[in-house]
Amino acid sequence: MIRHYPNLMSDKFFIETKWRYNMDYPLDLKNPKTFNEKLQWLKLHDHNPLYTTLVDKIKVKDWVAERIGEEYIIPTLAIWDRAEDIDITNLPNRFVLKCNHDSGSVIVCRDKSTFDVEAAKTKLANAMKYNFYYQEREWPYKNVMPKVFAEAYIEDSLSSTDLPDYKFFSFAGVSKALFVATERQNEHTETRFDFYDIQFKHIDVTNGHPNADTMPKKPELFEQMVKLADKLSKGIPQVRVDFYEVNGQAYFGEMTFYHWGGMVPFKPKEIDKEWGEWIDLPATEKSSWGGGTLQKWLLSVFTRKKMQ
Repeated sequence: MIRHYPNLMSDKFFIETKWRYNMDYPLDLKNPKTFNEKLQWLKLHDHNPLYTTLVDKIKVKDWVAERIGEEYIIPTLAIWDRAEDIDITNLPNRFVLKCNHDSGSVIVCRDKSTFDVEAAKTKLANAMKYNFYYQEREWPYKNVMPKVFAEAYIEDSLSSTDLPDYKFFSFAGVSKALFVATERQNEHTETRFDFYDIQFKHIDVTNGHPNADTMPKKPELFEQMVKLADKLSKGIPQVRVDFYEVNGQAYFGEMTFYHWGGMVPFKPKEIDKEWGEWIDLPATEKSSWGGGTLQKWLLSVFTRKKMQ
């Protein structure tokens, strides 16, 4: 049902069902306490229309530029309504192609003379067909109009083999932790996540990916990034704000409202509860389930199968 008929399931039913398979403790939506539980609650109840703009990788750039300045924005080189219309003729030798409406549809061109543009069009055309909202019921993505865009290729002269991504967990204008994603450009190595407190002290946490063999160094612009993340997250209960540091300049990456969809356990488990205390849920009327007898029956069947 989750894989083949996601649009037949209410958000609450989908979340409760997937949680039972992914997580190691019961989901409490009436009184959520952990970080991941509260992310599920926010999916269902915090439907601020602004969030649709903030997850749109094209539109968010203007919003961010108005608040912290154009100098932090990676330039957009071209925008297309269809992947089939991609034309790289006037693009520089190095560039990046992305979809604006999802996560992961990224193609890097480091040499235009050998770039397989037809393969890129095929991959991005397939991504354009999918509404990313259905993957984890992340509401902000539901009404993003899919587009493809080309972005400037950024590279740090001191580290041409990798570009660390600094991802700040911010809570209503206060950033309290982060992780650094490395090895993402290496096709032969798994991505690495290293978690830090807001003083950039490494903490013993894993979540989705292992730690790096060598811990990432503190970026020179770390304090500046913290202030920028604080500013961009004001008025938002929880959001992850991402930055790069390239040749002495900080660049905004993206904003993510539900880290891993809130469906990947933390190790140790205590972090989930500790970070949950940092989220103050907004006062809002709770949505109804919208699920009928069939959905309740299916949930019981899935639960029995998991226990077998």
